[in-house]
Amino acid sequence: MSYKTKTFTTQSDKEVQVSIASPSQFILEHQQQLLPNWNISIHLVILLLQQSSISLKEFNNQVIQEKDCLRANFLRWGTSLIFALQDLGYKSDLFDPRDGYPLLSQPGKSTLDDNAVVKASLDYPLINYNGCSVVKHPTWGDQVYPGTIVTAAPQDAVTPLIKNLLAD
Repeated sequence: MSYKTKTFTTQSDKEVQVSIASPSQFILEHQQQLLPNWNISIHLVILLLQQSSISLKEFNNQVIQEKDCLRANFLRWGTSLIFALQDLGYKSDLFDPRDGYPLLSQPGKSTLDDNAVVKASLDYPLINYNGCSVVKHPTWGDQVYPGTIVTAAPQDAVTPLIKNLLAD
């Protein structure tokens, strides 16, 4: 499957890039460790990349506050999407960017690293900084915050929901 990427602009004039992709080899091989109570295969991975107001490479109070705000945006948007997909009968969940565990499903033995998923799916480079990795976006540089959603839904069910959610 080819990757489908679309960029939206939020009401605060920040960009959000959504990429819909097939699961990476890691996700396919480790689905049971990531989502042990799923009895159906992940069909799509939805990456939500939010443009940050500041560089996320540093570690200070301003960066912590920015990440908390971006995480809250992702959780708000992501839960709306996964509940809409579940209403249509498609198993769906998101991984909390803070700890790498699924939000609704039983946690497994493994966690998901959003930056690694972005690297594997979109081939965006990662910057190592003080033992942490940061995505280097082709346009936003190190001002990007990733989040990952997985679903058993087909793309034709996902795409209109994303457009409706991000158009609001």
